[in-house]
This record gives sequence, C-alpha cells and structure tokens, in this order.
Amino acid sequence: MLGITGASGAPYAARILRALTDAGAEVGVCASRAGRQVIALEIYGDREMDGSHALERFVADHAGDDVRIWEERDYTAPYASGSSRTDAVIISPCSMASIGTIVAGAEANLIHRAAGVQLKERRKLVLVPRETPLSSIHLENLLKLRNAGADIVAAMPGFYHLPQTIDDLVDFVAGRVIDSVGIDMTLSQRWSDR
Repeated sequence: MLGITGASGAPYAARILRALTDAGAEVGVCASRAGRQVIALEIYGDREMDGSHALERFVADHAGDDVRIWEERDYTAPYASGSSRTDAVIISPCSMASIGTIVAGAEANLIHRAAGVQLKERRKLVLVPRETPLSSIHLENLLKLRNAGADIVAAMPGFYHLPQTIDDLVDFVAGRVIDSVGIDMTLSQRWSDR
C-alpha cells in the first residue's frame, strides 16, 4: 500500500507509485484529506481542485487501472488486518502529524492503521518524512519508529549522481524507497556505477 499524507512531497509519491506498478507490484493507494490537497497543488498546480478528483487523476496518470484507491476510513481494506499478507506499506510523503499518530498507536485513518499493522506483524513499513527543520519531538518520534522496525527514508536527495533536473532529485529519493522494500530497480545512478 502507498499512503499519502499532508506533507509536501507529492512528486515522490508519484514516482514511487510508477516504480511499484512498473515492477508489477499489486498496489493500493490511500490518501488523507490533506494528502489529496497536496496532490492537487503539487502535481496539478490547482489549490482549488477537488481532492477526490485529484487522487483519481493522480492514480490514472501515474499507475493506470490496476491500482485500487481506498478511502481514508475504509477499514475493509486488507491493510487494516494482520491476517492479510501485505508485503510492504509505504507512506510518502509522511507528515509529522502522521508520524506522531503512529508512534502513539492511535489509528485515526487507514494509513495509520496499516502502519500499525505492519509494525505489530513485523513487516516492512517505510516512512518518507519531508519536514525541515526537525524538532526534538520529531526526531524522538522518528527514532521510536525506527526502533519499532520502520525504515525511515527521509526525503533528502543526494547530489553525487550529478542531477540535471528536479526529476533526477525525485528519482533519487524514490529509488531509495524502492530499494528499501526490496524491489530490484534502479531509478538513479548508484555510487558503485560511478
């Protein structure tokens, strides 16, 4: 599952979604209300776009028909139960509000519930925070999640691959996320390829 929350960083979610579907992964997408607003602004440049329309268009533009959209409060989704075998949950971008909610074990929506399930079942959870500067509360919450088993892949692009475009920077971060879930796909030049 790809969860999209209200932090800036919708282009990362778009690239991750495309990479997952290109790799043949079965993907469900759930975006919070704020996440849908971020998609409308950062992908389509339209702050006034209806969030549901933005998410539907986002999935159609970046993945096609094989991806299912799950509503924020639809707990019938397989990601809401540990009895379903979910290989990985990625939350990108992951807001600090979502980080705090997950740390507290509170499950305000399907995205938080899916993260909690992955942690309790000791399955792959990848969180992509995009916030700066980080307060000590943010850092402590991230450390708690790392210690609980989550991978923290902060949206911090590298520059050793000599990026030429914004897409190159997005690919760097998305590639690190794809690596973290164990998919063999190269989205940017690796250090060893230099």
